[in-house]
Amino acid sequence: MLSRTADHLFWMARYMERAENTARMLDVNYQMSLLPQSADKAEQGWRGLLSISELTGGFRERYGEVAPTNLMRFMVRDEANPSSIASCLRAARENARAVRGTLTTEVWETINQTWLEFNRMLRTAGLERDPGAIFEWVKFRSHLTRGTQVGTMLMDESLHFVRIGTFLERADNTARLLDVKFQGRASEFFGVGPAHPAQEVDFYHWSAILRSVSGFEVYRKVYRNVIRPDKVAELLILRADMPRSLAASMNEVVGNLRLVANEHSHETLRRAGRLQADLQYGRIDEILATGLHAYLTQFLDRVNDVGAGIGRDFLVPVAA
Repeated sequence: MLSRTADHLFWMARYMERAENTARMLDVNYQMSLLPQSADKAEQGWRGLLSISELTGGFRERYGEVAPTNLMRFMVRDEANPSSIASCLRAARENARAVRGTLTTEVWETINQTWLEFNRMLRTAGLERDPGAIFEWVKFRSHLTRGTQVGTMLMDESLHFVRIGTFLERADNTARLLDVKFQGRASEFFGVGPAHPAQEVDFYHWSAILRSVSGFEVYRKVYRNVIRPDKVAELLILRADMPRSLAASMNEVVGNLRLVANEHSHETLRRAGRLQADLQYGRIDEILATGLHAYLTQFLDRVNDVGAGIGRDFLVPVAA
């Protein structure tokens, strides 16, 4: 496959996944902001969202102090923000258009229609009227895009690069979400028994984290007890049967990377495989003993290294 084609497919998938992840985080923050809480606690949640995306500086340059209305505008419709939902959907569409002949009609029409419909919703003040409905719609369109990809595309290199892009982005986002949401909160709860009253007080915090990755029902099915931070961390890091976990994401990355491997990609595949093995054989008590923040910071460095390796081995070289 031409590196330019692989590059467009890879980034098409990453941008679509990023749009969904942004919608998920905004939706949870919006729902949490409707609950009774102090102004400082509410602002902390919005600041955390900017921290996850590493956009605090860019936001303050354009809008100044953190306010929910400005942050919604910045993260949803502001095309000057490359990580806004509008920017991500536009970039996904442009990458898809560049390789229109490689995609099936169903995949192209789904991505194109998503972009057109999203802009129509913004013009009709859909964001101001019902933000939650916009976020749910973006998530649904992302699910639909993945469904058409898997259900209609030939299972060749094109689909493999789409899957690599999707799950590399997902691994990165889940790690960032965990790192920000657990900092300053989890340390006082790890290791306590299920009856500890502090866990009941922060039930909505931990359930919101789970809902942001569609993991609330999965948690109940797997653990069947009060939501505990250590179990939340285990589910989202080590459980390979949890679709948005780090382990599940790296399983998909490595599996698809093996299918497109070439004579230049041995080192990238080795590093990705080692990261996968660390997740496969890791234990949550060992991770927590060494420090969750340190572990997730190292994971992000390693997954970004894998992404850089994929870029060198398969994609269009980035101009210096």
